[in-house]
Amino acid sequence: MTHEPAGQGPLAAGSALRTPRAAAVAGVAFSVLLISSLVLLRVSVPAEPAVPGTWLTDSGKRTAVAIGLNLIPFAGIAFLWFIGVIRDRIGAHEDRFFATVFLGSGLLFVGMMFVAAAVAGGIIAGVSAPGSPGADTLALGRHVTSLLLNVYAMRMAAVFTLTTVTIARRTKIVSRWLTVTGLATALVLLVGVGISPWAELVFPAWILAISIDILVAGASASIGTTETALRN
Repeated sequence: MTHEPAGQGPLAAGSALRTPRAAAVAGVAFSVLLISSLVLLRVSVPAEPAVPGTWLTDSGKRTAVAIGLNLIPFAGIAFLWFIGVIRDRIGAHEDRFFATVFLGSGLLFVGMMFVAAAVAGGIIAGVSAPGSPGADTLALGRHVTSLLLNVYAMRMAAVFTLTTVTIARRTKIVSRWLTVTGLATALVLLVGVGISPWAELVFPAWILAISIDILVAGASASIGTTETALRN
């Protein structure tokens, strides 16, 4: 019976190649799903929560909102996968302090995004059912959804972006220009979301850029490894 050296088994040998690709795929999936969801919500629902809910009587807009809300759980799942594979890629270089803030802010972002989607979904379900809620209840639901998404969830996204930039700068897992744009993204999420509702799209766009960078770097490393093996 032969014993393989630690870390050299079939699973360990493949993980170095699979992890960057898994992070990239999860990041791309999250970005596409969240951008699609936010765009559907923004074009269908008035930006100001105090605006009367006349959009709820439009079947087309109500369907678009329902589709957008149903995309959010899948975006959250992809984001959790993205967090996991990024932490796995950092490996032994992971700093406990930044790793805790990185994980905590990511989980809070997903949790608040889910709660906001649940409240919005409850509003639509209540309007569609007999005995629909009154205007005050609809306005309250809109305000709660807006605050959860635009204030709390986006601030957690800003913290997640800052910690990711810090970790990336120390471990050099992404290109340098992404750390610079990450700082700009965090600043926009901290102060710009209240100015324009479309500002929240910069977060999934930045995650998309990171994912593409990881995917390209992983492909280049795989090609380089193959060429080295062929020479030997």
